[in-house]
Amino acid sequence: MNLHDTIVAVSTPPGRGGLGVVRLSGADATAIARRILRFPREHAWQSWRAVLAELPGAQGTIDQVVVTLFKRPRSYTAEDVIEISCHGSPVILRYCVERAVAEGARLAEPGEFTLRAYLNGRIDLPQAEAVRDLIEATTLYQARIAAQQVEGSVSRRIAPLKEQLLELISLLEAGIDFAEDDVSVAPAGEIQRRLDPIERGLDRLAASFAYGNIVRFGLTLAIVGRPNVGKSSLFNRLLEQDRAIVTDIPGTTRDLVSEVAAIRGIPVKLVDTAGIREGEGLVETLGIERSFQAMADADLTLVVVDLSVRVEEPDRELIRRAKSQGRALVVGNKADLPGQAVLDDAVAVSALTGAGVESLREAIFDAVAPGATGEQENGFITSLRHEQLLRESLSYLTKARAAVAESIPHEMLLLDLYAALRPIDAITGATTADDILNRIFSTFCIGK
Repeated sequence: MNLHDTIVAVSTPPGRGGLGVVRLSGADATAIARRILRFPREHAWQSWRAVLAELPGAQGTIDQVVVTLFKRPRSYTAEDVIEISCHGSPVILRYCVERAVAEGARLAEPGEFTLRAYLNGRIDLPQAEAVRDLIEATTLYQARIAAQQVEGSVSRRIAPLKEQLLELISLLEAGIDFAEDDVSVAPAGEIQRRLDPIERGLDRLAASFAYGNIVRFGLTLAIVGRPNVGKSSLFNRLLEQDRAIVTDIPGTTRDLVSEVAAIRGIPVKLVDTAGIREGEGLVETLGIERSFQAMADADLTLVVVDLSVRVEEPDRELIRRAKSQGRALVVGNKADLPGQAVLDDAVAVSALTGAGVESLREAIFDAVAPGATGEQENGFITSLRHEQLLRESLSYLTKARAAVAESIPHEMLLLDLYAALRPIDAITGATTADDILNRIFSTFCIGK
């Protein structure tokens, strides 16, 4: 793509609506807008000011529009940006774009507006990636986290660690310069001391991805157990609506019932499953097979047992199977009834009264992302790319620490430190290759 072209795209979602926005960005944005629009009088462009205009056609006016200029560099792309607000008919929006193309604009590629913002220094790469997350957010909590990242929360956590690494590199470079004078400016103990906070900071930030990945993509929760332990009641309680049928008849649920709920602001796909027992008939047997498949596919399995009766071997076998397949949490339901069961590791709840359900929500997130509570306050990463780059940087810092212990010359030690610096730069975009940029921005919608 030619980044010097003036580009155009519809920036509002496909379909009909009250309004639709056509966005132009580039050096010729104002000239093109002037040629495709008709202003009621001689018009002088003023940045950040909306004016009324007409979108003319061959046989008269097509639409009355509102036009806004965002003059460079105080615009989204740091170029001249024109936004034309039309009525939200796909026909009108398409016509407006076609007129702009006929006057010299080029159709924007996916994410090209944000790519230009990054290349022009308006935002860094983590901020650009967060724009996509903000658009795709399905809960207010996801939107808030993405907005914080758009404002630079990830970059602010990385910046001091990068600065400390650069200071260490500078110290070693200076030591090499003074080597002929037998001046030791960087003894081994000093290097190890300086490596400690850098490694701790990068490791903690990389570890925060366990929670950040859940925030971005949500999680799947399978609710399993024997018949009549209250799986569907718990499903409804977590969902906060009566979605699954609840009866005293064993085997009521014979197929998977799924619904998405927001728990602590994170989208959670709840899957209610058939009661697990020796199947009575083909339909129930198939439902039980799907229950086992749901356990295997879930991020976390809630194994529900009935605390009002004695825990039997089938319950324990189901718990063992769930834990062998991945993360599992034992939930003791019917805690409001006189209890007979004793399970030390079970979270006691009452799906009927709601008692203990809030503690269960906490236990769910502790199981899938230990230590997530602290990360909510300190900021975290939500990108797999960032996590992989942080781990790569840590691996080189580990090699550097080993080199210090073995008294390797500083010239060789610097190779590991520079190698540790490159992945950090790749996060913020300082050394990002074109193919990585293309991969990132191709996932954006056109018009953003």
